[in-house]
Amino acid sequence: MPTHTFKLNGKQITVEADDDVRLLWVLRDLLGVTGPKYGCGLGVCQACTSHINGKAFNPCSVPVSKIATDDEITTIEGLPTTVGKDLHPMQEAWLEMDVAQCGYCQPGQIMTAVAKVRHAAAEGRDIDDSDLDEIRNICRCGTYPRIREAIKAGAENM
Repeated sequence: MPTHTFKLNGKQITVEADDDVRLLWVLRDLLGVTGPKYGCGLGVCQACTSHINGKAFNPCSVPVSKIATDDEITTIEGLPTTVGKDLHPMQEAWLEMDVAQCGYCQPGQIMTAVAKVRHAAAEGRDIDDSDLDEIRNICRCGTYPRIREAIKAGAENM
């Protein structure tokens, strides 16, 4: 069976998996990283959103063979270590704003939000409503107003 090596949440790992296995299943089933959730398997719902080299992506739609040895995958489990804290500022904002209801989409929502805020900061600006309008993560509980407020609050502390 082929082996695949990449960095996951700050640690270099090697895993055996067929080349066509989607990264989401490698993370969840083979590596026990369950933060990225399975929702649709097509990259539409974005419940599995994680970061690859600092940018948001959906591991449900990427075969593990497309992940290079020097790629760094960050899931919600590894997000706090990117700031050297127990919780990332966006996670803290989620708690302060009492965003979660069922919680299923929250890891993907948070990972998308962090990537969006970082992108705006790289452009030298604050996140605004037009940025928030571009976020397409699906929340079946409909907590979108609280999600938007938490993103704004989290962005202030990033």
